[in-house]
Amino acid sequence: KIATEKAKVYGSGMVSVSNTNHYGAAGYYSEKSLEYDHISWSMTNSTKLVTPIRGKERMLGTNPIAIAFPGYREPPIVIDLATSAAAYGKIEIANRKNIKIPKGWSINEYGKNTTNTLEMINKGSLLPIGSFEEIGGHKGYCLASMVDILSCVLSKANWGPFAPPFALQQETPKKKVGKGIGHFFGVMDINGFIDVTEFKKEIDNWIKVFRSTKPVSKNKKVLIPGDPERLEKKVRLKKGIPLIKPVIDELKDISEK
Repeated sequence: KIATEKAKVYGSGMVSVSNTNHYGAAGYYSEKSLEYDHISWSMTNSTKLVTPIRGKERMLGTNPIAIAFPGYREPPIVIDLATSAAAYGKIEIANRKNIKIPKGWSINEYGKNTTNTLEMINKGSLLPIGSFEEIGGHKGYCLASMVDILSCVLSKANWGPFAPPFALQQETPKKKVGKGIGHFFGVMDINGFIDVTEFKKEIDNWIKVFRSTKPVSKNKKVLIPGDPERLEKKVRLKKGIPLIKPVIDELKDISEK
């Protein structure tokens, strides 16, 4: 809200936040500014789970980034991604289902790639986007570092390995370098750059061009950022949210406590 109000007056607004906690889905905040025809981004640090390239210990969070662009007749483009090769939630789901995870998602405590969820959960680490150094893992590491600095160093929140845990079973760092978790929000008034209607119509053209990309498979058309979530939302509004038994058991246990 503060960033949005600043953007209305000055054309852009940026806010770095400290002394906070888990803020849910990063994309939620970016989408809030669409009603004002603004472009906005959101990012946050989180509990250490990711190793830097060439490392074998948890030093960074999954540190997600989100940004949203309004369309005219087409839906908005909404980008929301973790800076790790996979979100930790995917590790948890695979562990509950007792299935292996893809190569390149994580390493074990010895720094070796693992597809075993328990090896990652027990002293292992997630890898940054790009996974390994030779195939671009430094890019995810750099993005995660950017989120860490904008969200925490700038706001005096706990950065890197000093971020407090979200869950009780995770280790609490012995040292503090700030207050709580940190977030960073930015909002831009499109009219400061280009007529907003002109921009939104050009976004529609962008979407149409990319959706018309020749697909590898006729059964799977090329999507734009935000499409998978919109498609999944339609299914879940009709059929509900799928839950596996271990999740239901955990929810029951929490509710009883």
